[in-house]
Amino acid sequence: MFLPLIGGGWVGVSCSDFLEVDVKGKATIPSFLSDPQGLNAGLVGTYNKMYAYVDNEFTKYGDVAGNMVSLPSASTSGDMVAQYNFTSDESQVTGAVGYIWRKIYVAQANANNIIEYGPDVADAYPAQRDYCNRIVGQALLIRAMCHFDQCRAYAQPYNYSADASHLGVPVLLRTPGANDTPSRSSVREVYAAVLGDLDRAATLLTDAIAADCHYGSLQAVRCMQARVSLYMEDWAKALEYARQAIGSQQLAQGNDYLAMFDDLTRQGEAIFRLSGDKMNGYLKTFYENSCVPADTLLSLFDADDLRLRLLRDANGQKRCRKYSATNVAGSEAKRDDPFLFRLSEEYLTAAEAACQLGQYADARQYIRAIIARAVGAAKADAVMSATTDAQLLQLIRRERVKELCFEGHNFFDLTRWKQDIVREQGTTSVARVMTYPNDRFVLPIPQDELFANTSMQPNPTVNSGTTGSGNAEEE
Repeated sequence: MFLPLIGGGWVGVSCSDFLEVDVKGKATIPSFLSDPQGLNAGLVGTYNKMYAYVDNEFTKYGDVAGNMVSLPSASTSGDMVAQYNFTSDESQVTGAVGYIWRKIYVAQANANNIIEYGPDVADAYPAQRDYCNRIVGQALLIRAMCHFDQCRAYAQPYNYSADASHLGVPVLLRTPGANDTPSRSSVREVYAAVLGDLDRAATLLTDAIAADCHYGSLQAVRCMQARVSLYMEDWAKALEYARQAIGSQQLAQGNDYLAMFDDLTRQGEAIFRLSGDKMNGYLKTFYENSCVPADTLLSLFDADDLRLRLLRDANGQKRCRKYSATNVAGSEAKRDDPFLFRLSEEYLTAAEAACQLGQYADARQYIRAIIARAVGAAKADAVMSATTDAQLLQLIRRERVKELCFEGHNFFDLTRWKQDIVREQGTTSVARVMTYPNDRFVLPIPQDELFANTSMQPNPTVNSGTTGSGNAEEE
């Protein structure tokens, strides 16, 4: 089976890539998705396609382009070195530039098919309407995340322009045909489409608390709504959705917190994470061997911070252990189940949004919970007492960096905060300092896409033959 690329080219996708089922003979997408069983098989395949981009280049990019990790081999060669050095090239079709674009598009195309055919299946099988609706709701959540993630990688953040009118990515609510040549929508239009999908998903999913974190739930939808609102600086909505996502749940504590990363059979505070069962995991090897905590990150922690146990090995050497689970379900030695949402992020979002709204007491309550879990109640109280309201936002941002490091957030947080990228003094990157705003804070549109689609606009500076705003780039 083949799926059209946005610009009319073609990418080969096997039946197992699309639906993860064994199909004998030829069949069309409508026949695959003609009953509830086929619809569910399509959802499994869609999750697998989402895993392909989350568990590889996209998550890595959110870390290596930031300022809290180090690639010791970057002076010679290695995975994600171009992104670490801000030298991404449009011709890198078999690296991060091409793979992030293409893999997100394939996941999105799979979700589009479920969203298109799901209502017909529900009408044809009224006794299983709720079941079909839950599948469509999950596909809507996935499509929203695909648009959002692609926009984060290939477009400047929402607040880059006053009205978010700068170039985003194509909004594809149906998979385009071979002769279609869609152009890039504005970032404002992309975010509107994302929120529209999430609003619709919220009407189809009813589980306010995720029963199984490997499937999208209403709780996951609320998390995504909170994240999008945070990027939009819609503080009231971000706080509202984060509170809905939190509900009455409490943060995982002590060993239960560490066990989330070491034991993949435990849900812990996970709200939505992708299953690596029978998949090739790539984050484990990268973070264990190639990408280590930078001094800029380690310097933020107190010596007794619980989270340091995830950043050093048994010998005290710098190493990320968030993907080093020792108890995995199944036989995949390299399995990892990357987090999409966990409760800690919602506490941090609620804290940041409440602080921006001037609701300092609420902001303090949320951020104190994060700090107390890490260093104990007494020290958390001392930190809060020593922090003025004017200093609170800086504290919240620092805790967000510490809590979510190596989970693909750092670079995107820095750009939405409009901060410079400043690496550790001994970094092997050729770009120790990158000033905001900067044309290089986005990936180039892949060359193959530009060749195939004459309506596709390139990104300034990072695509050859284009000129930018003359930002300072490196030091």
